[in-house]
Amino acid sequence: MGRGAQSLVRVAVVVRAGAAPLWWLGVFAAGIGLLVPGLTGRRIGVLAGAALFIVTAAAVALVRRRRYVHLAEAATRAGRTDYLQDRRVTVRAWPRAHRWQLVGAFVLAAGTSLALPAAGGAMLAGAGAGLWAKAGWLGHRESRAEKLLWLRSDWTARGPVGRPVKGFRSTGIAAGDAAPGGARRR
Repeated sequence: MGRGAQSLVRVAVVVRAGAAPLWWLGVFAAGIGLLVPGLTGRRIGVLAGAALFIVTAAAVALVRRRRYVHLAEAATRAGRTDYLQDRRVTVRAWPRAHRWQLVGAFVLAAGTSLALPAAGGAMLAGAGAGLWAKAGWLGHRESRAEKLLWLRSDWTARGPVGRPVKGFRSTGIAAGDAAPGGARRR
């Protein structure tokens, strides 16, 4: 990993940035699904949606944890010349970069309401809830280790632990404008 001035984004903020769009699109798609009786009926669709919500939230919250832990333990100290990107810039950039995936997921979730009302929307909302849970888990790790985790902003295209990510950087707990876990600092 080369040194020098680089733009860094918070790992927890990148994870958390996808939670709100997925949650609200899922809730909206589930609401649309409740308006359509569907092939199986509303009751079965809502029960299937509840099960899909729980399974999806758990799967998203638990997936790739070992890679997060490995990168966090091997994190190097951020340099003085590194630029720490603001939380709101990251939160605004994520939906913009993933807008077509979000549109496709919403259309698919709303479209499944013809078969299972509200199930696709509940699954999408479950993905958002899982990302919030993962960001909370990361925040707990950051608080316990008393260091915030960052990664180069040019590596975020495939996710915070995607193939291009070679390692995390760390700073003290007071660096940046986001609290541990990626929430707004109060």
